[in-house]
Amino acid sequence: MIIMIAAVAENFALGKNNELVWHLPDDFKRFKQLTTNHYIIMGRKTFESFPKPLPNRIHIIITRQKDYTAEGCFVVDNLLDALAMVPNDENAFIIGGGEIYNLAMPYTDVIELTKVHANFEADTFFPKIDFSAWQLVAEEYHPKDEKHLFDFTYETYRRV
Repeated sequence: MIIMIAAVAENFALGKNNELVWHLPDDFKRFKQLTTNHYIIMGRKTFESFPKPLPNRIHIIITRQKDYTAEGCFVVDNLLDALAMVPNDENAFIIGGGEIYNLAMPYTDVIELTKVHANFEADTFFPKIDFSAWQLVAEEYHPKDEKHLFDFTYETYRRV
């Protein structure tokens, strides 16, 4: 199964200057819980935004840079090669960035979205979702609190 996972603002902003523009500790915990022991597919810039590879996940990095290497990670130059590396009985999580989300949308079975209830200035955006092709199957609202500056909702969509 191919699962796209992202935290997006109301205006579908993902980030600015290769960083998230909000900090939601519970969303990080959810991301870790969902992706641990699975394949994660990302662009090079997303990978380079991490201080080190994420533990207990198989990293597949997509880049146009020839001879790019990252210790302990697989590197390919296109999405189809990345998807082909994932065994049929495994989940692959598409974790960004914006260009990779756009490329992966036609192949995605499930979208795990954290909707941050605010608008942000950004330079990277999540692709617009054709909601007629998706069914909302779960949602869970979280109000802002001492650890979270913004209200947010977890939304799970399955392709119709």
